[in-house]
Amino acid sequence: MSVGTGRAPGARDARRPPAGRGGHAEGYGAPRPDDPAELGIDPDDLPDGLVIADEHGRIICFNAAAARISAVPADQALGQPLEKALPLEDLEGRRWWQLTDPYGGLAIRVGQPERNLLLHGGREVLVSAKYVRAHPTGPVRRVVVSLRDTEARRRTERSHAELIATVAHELRSPLTSVKGFTATLLAKWERFTDDQKRLMLETVDADADRVTRLIAELLDISRIDSGRLEVRRQPIDMGAAVGRHVQAYVAAGQPADRFLVRVEQPLPELWADPDKIDQVLSNLVENAVRHGEGSVTIDVTPAPSPREGDDAGNTATSVTVSDEGPGIPEESMNRVFTRFWRGSKRGGTGLGLYIVKGIVEAHGGTITVGRARGGGAEIRFSLPVGTPAHLL
Repeated sequence: MSVGTGRAPGARDARRPPAGRGGHAEGYGAPRPDDPAELGIDPDDLPDGLVIADEHGRIICFNAAAARISAVPADQALGQPLEKALPLEDLEGRRWWQLTDPYGGLAIRVGQPERNLLLHGGREVLVSAKYVRAHPTGPVRRVVVSLRDTEARRRTERSHAELIATVAHELRSPLTSVKGFTATLLAKWERFTDDQKRLMLETVDADADRVTRLIAELLDISRIDSGRLEVRRQPIDMGAAVGRHVQAYVAAGQPADRFLVRVEQPLPELWADPDKIDQVLSNLVENAVRHGEGSVTIDVTPAPSPREGDDAGNTATSVTVSDEGPGIPEESMNRVFTRFWRGSKRGGTGLGLYIVKGIVEAHGGTITVGRARGGGAEIRFSLPVGTPAHLL
């Protein structure tokens, strides 16, 4: 018996419940339009493990995902008692099938909620069960068990732990500085000159800005992860927006000849959230200035829409920011837009490009990273025109 079949030898197809009197499936109720058998869905097509035991507790369906997760071949599990094929224990070492007693106990029980259990060998899985009865208080006719791997959840938990550790680290330094300078000024105000007081207050102000920026990044991450990032579209002149960011860097002391801005006209009329686009441009230009070398080139050009199904032609605006630094190693290309990725040890939380990607995608756009002609890093994002429906 191959893993793909997932049925006991000689047993009826576990995907099709037995017909009862009056054309009803015994223990299942009337056939429904979403019945997997009616839709032609094989148990092996399901992403989660599916195990079904009959009224005697013997397994009649054991799909490919269940075999993969439990490391038990289907041909060994089929026909076996449920507790033998899946010897599950809770985290305290108690045998789960004896503890829950699916075929005994209260007749009003309908199943078991999802929980972490251990397979033989200590492998942790997520398990839930459904008890199928012919009528609400009748005997259990089927036990349907769902198995899920815990690896995805563990990755999420590790990501959350890394986020907490990063935030704690990033907050500690500016808050320590703020506390130290304010305590010193309050205790020894008269001992400092006006210039010294101004320097300390400017440091406090800069550190407060750093904390505010970090909190804003965390809020953005929360909205991106939950799909609640709002986009308030307005007409945007992308060329002018890029020019403002370059002028700000020049005013802050960067040489004007370090920047090359090229805007290809005519650009399509672009509707986007101006504050969020400013956030994207700020991150990309700052990365090029901080981590790159030589000239920073910013190209603004019309481009085909990144969305499938849009009309052909230049229905998007593309912005490419490139530098002449060492660039991004090939092995790191696929991690650039993940959380906590840092291109160098020159500071930063490693959250900026993750947020940039979230903002661009919230506009229906795309963003890519590559190597510039001059050898440095090149990041390019494209935004569809995005004209509001009421203006079309």
